[in-house]
Amino acid sequence: MVENPAKPEKGFRKLIVWQKAHQLVLLVYKFTEKFPKHEMFGLTSQIRRAAVSVPANMAEGYAAGGKGQFGRYLDIAQGSLAEVEYYLIPALELKYINQTEYEQGESLRSETGFLLHRLMEAVHRK
Repeated sequence: MVENPAKPEKGFRKLIVWQKAHQLVLLVYKFTEKFPKHEMFGLTSQIRRAAVSVPANMAEGYAAGGKGQFGRYLDIAQGSLAEVEYYLIPALELKYINQTEYEQGESLRSETGFLLHRLMEAVHRK
């Protein structure tokens, strides 16, 4: 994500966890561009939907206001992130992505998961 120092990010975009989740979306789209065409309505669609759901739920929850609402949307984002974790496994085993790509995706997914967990703890604690 390109940042303009003259215009700092506002709202949900300032959340590092949202930025990481957005990077994961872009990576998933890059990976799935080369998936077989017969997977368009299968694995391609599923992993893209799950990946997009993570930052989208963070944004929606942030806009909903209130820690209860935000926490609920973060819970949904966490579930979608778990789906991405799973979908990377068959993508690797079916050789749609290679080991290096899998590790890159899993590393970003794991980092996003850690940050999301920490944010959820903070929201639920308040």
